[in-house]
Amino acid sequence: MATHGTSFNSITYESVPKKPYNHILKLIDCFSTNQDIIETKNKQIFNYTIEGQKMILILHKGSIALYRKHDNMILSSESGPFIFGMSQQLSLPDYLFLRCQEDCLVSPFPLDEAFKLIAQHDLWESLAKMLIYSVSRVQDHCAKISVPSAYEIIRFQLIELMSESPEFRQSTTTANYITSRTFLSRSGTMRILSELRAGNYITMEKGILIDVHHLPLRY
Repeated sequence: MATHGTSFNSITYESVPKKPYNHILKLIDCFSTNQDIIETKNKQIFNYTIEGQKMILILHKGSIALYRKHDNMILSSESGPFIFGMSQQLSLPDYLFLRCQEDCLVSPFPLDEAFKLIAQHDLWESLAKMLIYSVSRVQDHCAKISVPSAYEIIRFQLIELMSESPEFRQSTTTANYITSRTFLSRSGTMRILSELRAGNYITMEKGILIDVHHLPLRY
């Protein structure tokens, strides 16, 4: 394991786009009078259409991943509070689906009704802030799984995993998290994780990521 380049203190998780919590909560509050809150189970699946009607999914608590249907690759994941599906009004979202990463509290809500309420309460700025964040998250993920080396991809995924909720981190192995979000092989991923663990760059117990220390920029 080479350690060329500047070390990175992952406690700061600087690469993760800043989430606009206040704007997201404004939008959720705007929809609150018409919401039915559902308690879900881990791995429960949601689609963006129900009987032909486009829907959003309001995530109050827990974490949910956005999957690409044809290969089950995870494009992004979010912890509550968040709203999935606001950017789907101009396209058919059948190639995507959502799956809970832990027990969650959610509210399915009609997309058309959401936009009526946003217009009524003049919350376009809050919507724009949330959409910019959503696009940045997916773009950031796509950019960082296309970097030249497997190590750089794994480094980014380790940082992402540490930003997930403690409950979710305890329920998934590090290797599964990485391989479900990238095109890396399991054997290659396990080899690099083993070397990072041996070098005291990460702490894992039974495959679960406990902490990330000073990850080198280069492998």
